[in-house]
Amino acid sequence: MTRAVLHVDMDAFYASVEQHDAPELQGKPLIVGWDGGRGVVAAASYEVRRFGVHSAMPMSTALRLCPHAVCVRPRMARYQEVSRTVFGVFHEMTPLVQGLSLDEAFLDVTASQALFGGGVAIGRLIKERIRERTGLTASVGVAPNKLIAKIASDLDKPDGLTVVTPERVHAVLDPLPVRRLPGLGRKTGARVEAAGIATLGALRSAPDALLWPIFGRYSTWVRERASGIDERPVQPDLEEKSLSAEDTFATDIGEPAVLQRHLARLADLAASRLRQRELMAGCIGVKIRRGDFTTFTRQRAVAPPTCEGRTIAAVAADLLARWLAGNPDAKLRLLGVVLTELTPAAQLGLFETAAARPHSRVDAALDEARARFGSRALRRGNTIE
Repeated sequence: MTRAVLHVDMDAFYASVEQHDAPELQGKPLIVGWDGGRGVVAAASYEVRRFGVHSAMPMSTALRLCPHAVCVRPRMARYQEVSRTVFGVFHEMTPLVQGLSLDEAFLDVTASQALFGGGVAIGRLIKERIRERTGLTASVGVAPNKLIAKIASDLDKPDGLTVVTPERVHAVLDPLPVRRLPGLGRKTGARVEAAGIATLGALRSAPDALLWPIFGRYSTWVRERASGIDERPVQPDLEEKSLSAEDTFATDIGEPAVLQRHLARLADLAASRLRQRELMAGCIGVKIRRGDFTTFTRQRAVAPPTCEGRTIAAVAADLLARWLAGNPDAKLRLLGVVLTELTPAAQLGLFETAAARPHSRVDAALDEARARFGSRALRRGNTIE
């Protein structure tokens, strides 16, 4: 049976969710992101992309390019809700689903073809079910491996379905610009182009004399990738290694009380995300970045592992206080809470109840209120200015 791998990528996901939920935004140039001097674009609708706006761009730059753009703040809880529906569709097709983010995944549907038809039929079915259940569109690449599937899904956006059979790999890949190769960074891509290599076809046939100064011992591997060779399996349910919440401030902050208040909010957010994923953290850390971009991390192991907001906030607050004591005049650009050594919450003691952990009842009340009324419906007192 011919191997069939799909890469499914939701179209302008955050922006599309906002336009779906607020029909008056449809057809308008929409930016999802954080305002302020250091705000960045989290997502850009296709209407605003025509002006050169793209994700990760500073908000100030985006608004210079498109002054009449409509800006909305991200609603992560809503995007996660829609993502769960989308991934539910994926798992109806195959258990071999490798999520890459909230809005994209690889699927190995080789064994599913006997039940649902070929890879193309499965791709169409996925697109139909996503549209029916969410009102959104997705672009799908169907190919013999992950690399080609990912490239293919981006060739006909939005709402595309691109099929690359084994016989057509070179015909499809060779004319593409080298920047289409996943993993080829901006700086490296510029060096490749400066060497006179403009397309993937030229890259796969380039001699070592051209490639070695750029890629060194990885030259053969890069040539294989440009040829569409990729033996990586689709790896379902990859373990989450860490979870974090961080914030870049509009202006550098030096007041310890203000920093601690921001940290309490971030700890609460990180703990909430832990509980949503039914995970516990065995190590709590803080990420600290000064105005000159110097970055520090401090962490502490906790036993037993926890997902309680109060515990996480207390450990994070102590770590920050100790750092500030050694750096009394520091002004911070960024602050974050990082949770690692994650384990399933199911590994808690079987007889441990909410009554035995009094703070868990507060967390449960917070989670329920926020799920019903929004992420800012209920807040801890130490996070309010």
